[in-house]
Amino acid sequence: MTDKSIANLDALVQALPEASRERVSRIYRIDTSTGEIKPAPPMRDWIRRQFGSLEAVQKQRIVKVTNLITLEGSLFNELRASRPMEAGSNEESLLEEINQPGDLFCSPLDNTPEDVFGRVRGKHCVTASNVAKCDGFHGLVIFDQHNPLRFSAEQVADYFDTALQWARMAHCADAEARYFFLLWNCLWRSGASILHGHIQMTLSRGIHYARVEHLRRAALLYRIAHASDYFGDLFAIHDDLGLTARHGQTRILSHLTPTKEKEVLLLSKCLDDDLKMAVYRILSCFVQQLGVRSFNLALYMRPIDSVPEDWQDFPMVVRIVDRGDLRSKTADIGAMELYASSVISSDPFAVARAVQAAVAPAAPPTAG
Repeated sequence: MTDKSIANLDALVQALPEASRERVSRIYRIDTSTGEIKPAPPMRDWIRRQFGSLEAVQKQRIVKVTNLITLEGSLFNELRASRPMEAGSNEESLLEEINQPGDLFCSPLDNTPEDVFGRVRGKHCVTASNVAKCDGFHGLVIFDQHNPLRFSAEQVADYFDTALQWARMAHCADAEARYFFLLWNCLWRSGASILHGHIQMTLSRGIHYARVEHLRRAALLYRIAHASDYFGDLFAIHDDLGLTARHGQTRILSHLTPTKEKEVLLLSKCLDDDLKMAVYRILSCFVQQLGVRSFNLALYMRPIDSVPEDWQDFPMVVRIVDRGDLRSKTADIGAMELYASSVISSDPFAVARAVQAAVAPAAPPTAG
């Protein structure tokens, strides 16, 4: 039986039934190559220490996955996770720093502006207006909890509910602003400028943000070409390969073309309790099981009210991605990610196994 890993993706696809293989070919192209090196004798001991053996680096299997509909692409080589990285502080001291309150968001009513329509107060958070805006409406959900790596299911649900209430109030203030986007940058590796836990949200006019609109159009063209729902087929492909989980009505997949490490997608018809709990469980899995310390989360959703564009098949989409070791001085994104395809060292199949364990229903109590 073929080992379930990204290195064997082509063989795993070939083992699927014909209808499933055809569905894969509609969305994905899979190419493999072998990278070979001839290490100089003086560096061989270093290679053994760093990578475990000479053989591990002399012939390296590269898997290139391209989404033919969205033109997202990823290059997988697990060996890259072992390449040398220059690190700064140790993790223990960094986590101690994260626990120390004292930044502006610790007293948001005194240190942050409010929006023209006021603030929204949740059970565990409060909104503010972003001082340096990237759109006409650009707000913050500032957590009562300072440490962004500490969160409960109730808190995560409250953050989302508060953000959506902010969007409704912004829309009431400007009926032309209807395209909502939510982003959670956790700690500095993700782009957060303030340690204190917070989410950002925007409400835009005219057209949705470029990448959201690109996904909508790609899905629409797929429906026209194949008379099938793109998001349904995307999930079905991942499900056939064992890369999915479910939490109630929320569908979860470990992405075959991740933007960066360990990306997980969640698909749902609406922002209901299933989706909010699934987000909490995935974030908990990232932090507790996978050792993630910095992440990005994004929520794509339909416009708040009616628009001329066709959004009929577009679900709620949540994307969560690991942004790497807090101690590393090396950026996780370079020219390849910006201008070519993402280079990935994590295995979606390993991520899927962790996610499946995290969202599995609790085992029933043992009869006594």
